[in-house]
Amino acid sequence: MYRAPHKCCICGEKLTVSRLSCEGCGTTMEGSFTGCRFCSLSPEEELFLLTFIKNRGSIKDVERELGVSYPTVRAALDNLIASLGLDSSSAAPEAPEARGESPRKGRRADPDTAKARKDILKMLSEHRITADEAAKKLKELS
Repeated sequence: MYRAPHKCCICGEKLTVSRLSCEGCGTTMEGSFTGCRFCSLSPEEELFLLTFIKNRGSIKDVERELGVSYPTVRAALDNLIASLGLDSSSAAPEAPEARGESPRKGRRADPDTAKARKDILKMLSEHRITADEAAKKLKELS
């Protein structure tokens, strides 16, 4: 099965679920249904959320598993909060890596590891791997 799109491919507006069907009995319902707020998360946000929950909210453990810095975890958490509509502030602080700075003082990010991380996230966004597979691959990098 494919992941349901949440934005229109023509204009980019939010899509509404208008038809539901039961594979068991064949019942079909039509109307305008609200979607799950988690269903509109990007694959990267979903991976972060699952990793955050799995690590019981421990930012240090999330840092270690994803191989990213504290500011990067905080920025991802702020973005996730905004995406879920839980915070009125829409702008999240930019991660040091995005500004071209090293993630931790005194340590430079390994360019090969950073590229591998990007490749894994790209495969996830293209639905070539699952969130669990991506988490496992990211963990192996650290």
